[in-house]
Amino acid sequence: MYAFEFERPKTVEDAVAALKSDEAQALGGGQTLIPTLKSRLAAPAKLVSLQGIDTMKFVKAEGGVLSVGGGTPHAVVAAEAAKSYPGLAALAGNIGDPSVRNKGTVGGSLANNDPSACYPSAALASGATIVTDHREIAADDFFDGLFTTALEEGEIITEVRFPIPEAANYQKFEQPASRFALVGVFVAKFSDGVRVAVTGASGDGVFRWTEAEEALSKSFTPEALKELTVDDSDMIEDLHGSAAYRAHLVKVMTGRAVAAAG
Repeated sequence: MYAFEFERPKTVEDAVAALKSDEAQALGGGQTLIPTLKSRLAAPAKLVSLQGIDTMKFVKAEGGVLSVGGGTPHAVVAAEAAKSYPGLAALAGNIGDPSVRNKGTVGGSLANNDPSACYPSAALASGATIVTDHREIAADDFFDGLFTTALEEGEIITEVRFPIPEAANYQKFEQPASRFALVGVFVAKFSDGVRVAVTGASGDGVFRWTEAEEALSKSFTPEALKELTVDDSDMIEDLHGSAAYRAHLVKVMTGRAVAAAG
């Protein structure tokens, strides 16, 4: 590690002010940033912890929408969203290990936008709205490639609003060491159609599989996917799996999610 300033504001307003300092960086649960600092892959002059902002920690369902504070740990979402949005709760309850689930936050996961993280698929499939300290961003406009989002410098995710679908399920084929998704698929069925979001597979990060959405909107059954294929030209290829293997898994995991949701 190295020397840096550390602030732990109690309000969003104070956090925003602190982040205006040169080379300041927000710290959520620290599950990605702290290892990055240890590896000297990042070296901000100041860390602004968001953990002391109690107004960013909540889970509430109202009017068909589940609202989650940006500073809410995964374990809290898993427990408190179980009745209102069980598909999202199950996803949260299977992220990493107990330490990660009790420290990692919803806002931190979405802001980091790791290409294999689980939450981006839930936000995109749900058609969520990401609320920051000064605006609202639709999930379809939020994710912008690997580790890249629509967030501006110093902007803080204060809340995420998930429309609650009629049925939903997340299926993750895990990389066993990290428990990140080698391929993860979140399927959400709404009255006006189905949304399917895929994480872990594409070199461009989380994406919607629109062909599957069209087929499943007509028939919400695994059989509706039978004639579909997934283009592997943009898929990640590494020691854990080839591009063709990941493309195959996208279809398999989508079918499993539909079967479980249905």
